[in-house]
Amino acid sequence: MKKTLMILALMISFNIAMAADIEAGKAKAAPCAGCHGADGIATKADYPNLAGQNAAYLVTAMKAYKDGSRNHAVMKAMVSGLGDADMENVAAYYESLKK
Repeated sequence: MKKTLMILALMISFNIAMAADIEAGKAKAAPCAGCHGADGIATKADYPNLAGQNAAYLVTAMKAYKDGSRNHAVMKAMVSGLGDADMENVAAYYESLKK
């Protein structure tokens, strides 16, 4: 089961990366740099690094912040104006960066 879930996650991530526009994601991610760093490496220890993260995971996290199922006021505000395509682009951008 665990192997099947891993394969499924990789397939979803690949599909997001293929459909996403990394350059558009980079532009939309500009406000994220204040906490997560210009290159996806956080500027403070309390903030997570986003460089190299799985795109499907990042999309899921952003949607959870947006709908309130993941509670964080700052992140909710940051993603509130993003549509699904924007989230996929941002996630693909961060996934494309090296850790």
